[in-house]
Amino acid sequence: MARARRTRTWALRALACGTLLATAALGLPVQQATAAPPDPAVPLPQLLSRLQDLYQQAEVATETYDQAKEQLTQHRSQAKLLSQQLADERIALADARDRAAQLAQQQYKNGAVSPYANLLLSDTPQDLFNQSHFLRRAAGSQAEIVAELKNGEVRISALSKESQHSLDSAQQLEQKQHQAKDEIETQLANVEKIVAGLTGTQLSELQRLEQQGIEQAQRDFIDSKQLGASGRAPSTAGNHAIGYAYRQLGKPYVWGAEGPDSYDCSGLTSQAWASAGLAIPRTSEEQWKQLTHIPLNAMRPGDLVVYFAGATHVAIYIGDGLVIQAPRPGAVVKISPIAANPILGAVRPDPAEASLDGYQPLAAPSGTSAATGATAPTPIG
Repeated sequence: MARARRTRTWALRALACGTLLATAALGLPVQQATAAPPDPAVPLPQLLSRLQDLYQQAEVATETYDQAKEQLTQHRSQAKLLSQQLADERIALADARDRAAQLAQQQYKNGAVSPYANLLLSDTPQDLFNQSHFLRRAAGSQAEIVAELKNGEVRISALSKESQHSLDSAQQLEQKQHQAKDEIETQLANVEKIVAGLTGTQLSELQRLEQQGIEQAQRDFIDSKQLGASGRAPSTAGNHAIGYAYRQLGKPYVWGAEGPDSYDCSGLTSQAWASAGLAIPRTSEEQWKQLTHIPLNAMRPGDLVVYFAGATHVAIYIGDGLVIQAPRPGAVVKISPIAANPILGAVRPDPAEASLDGYQPLAAPSGTSAATGATAPTPIG
């Protein structure tokens, strides 16, 4: 309940990762939008909440897109492997059939064609399977040979079904990916339509409210003492991940992107840790689900901070109450206050690794502090 209250309070203060007020730069067709232009009588805090809802829907769809993309890649790889296995089996059967024919020919010359050789020379898949193995065991019992043939047919049938299932799953994931893409574009177009109906004065006021809300949320979080002691050091891998994230500062947010020229939120965190030699899940939801949870007061630089009840956003902690994140469409990778979004919790990719000795953190931009997390606001429109 406390987390839900914090989320609702925050919703009236600021947009998640900044509002999507700059999404006009995306050039999405206005006819896709279904949101009505803003009513001049609607209070700006309500307008902020409306924009936040649209952003959240786009963020959820982005994570769905990312997850479907990752699973699609895995299923396609599996289907390719299974296809190769089936091809190998067919080559082996053809070779075995040739050798069985040679055996039958030799037996015919000797005047004694084996009924089992005739069985192998028939055109049914069962008869063709594993002929080479059958021939090597020609002296064995009839029951044993028949059992081998039947088992081989079962294995080929199972392999064929598994291959088809993998292909079917890949097709379903591809459809899911396309649906998520359409949902993202629809919600961003809704935001664009709202923004297009705002006056310059309204835009300026929204940005002021946004920044004010973020700074207040950061002060409240610091005052709550949830952050714990400062000055902790990252692990060796965590230090590499932080360095990677710093080098991406200023690169644009693009949903579904994972570098090297653009990122979405989980694309940045997953690639930062991949650069340190540790593969972590691609999406923020899976990062939250699979990585080790740690208390906020135990965080060290390099840990990941996960946001919103659905774990739909993630950033990398760099210490002193700050994170590096890929915030939203229209924005760039930047340093932000840790409390710029409602915090769900924190996870650590390498819980077994010790912290570095003599760690020297990289310098944050001038004027950035844990107290307010003040950074240059994201331009509007």
